Amino acid sequence: MADVATASGTPARRPGFKVVLVVEDDASIRALVAKALQSKFDVFEAGDGLAASEMLSRMPKPDLLICDVMMPHVDGFTFVKMLKGDAALKALPIIFLTAKSAPSDVVKGIQLGAKYYLQKPFNVAELVDKATKILAGGA
Repeated sequence: MADVATASGTPARRPGFKVVLVVEDDASIRALVAKALQSKFDVFEAGDGLAASEMLSRMPKPDLLICDVMMPHVDGFTFVKMLKGDAALKALPIIFLTAKSAPSDVVKGIQLGAKYYLQKPFNVAELVDKATKILAGGA
């Protein structure tokens, strides 16, 4: 879904809610993550890095990025490298959520600035906990 909308369907930010951008090509995983986070955060969704890049100019600046690695068009590592080139988004906290589990992939994700590198299958409660900690300033 490349629409600029929160998971709840509202296009605008709720006062006091942090913004999370979920970039995931698997619609069912994207929906699961959005549903798990939407009570605490405003969640925006994109199906790949290209769609997310296009969304960033039309949405509130995200406070957290949750990103898959293996996606069509623009993969997660490439997308994050692009973000790091933007002064306004350079410090954006990142959680990679991916099936890529080779040690070299984990190292690459951390080197790109990920606070966490979670491997699929993942524990939804753990993801919500890590996102909450990051956005509370505790990670």
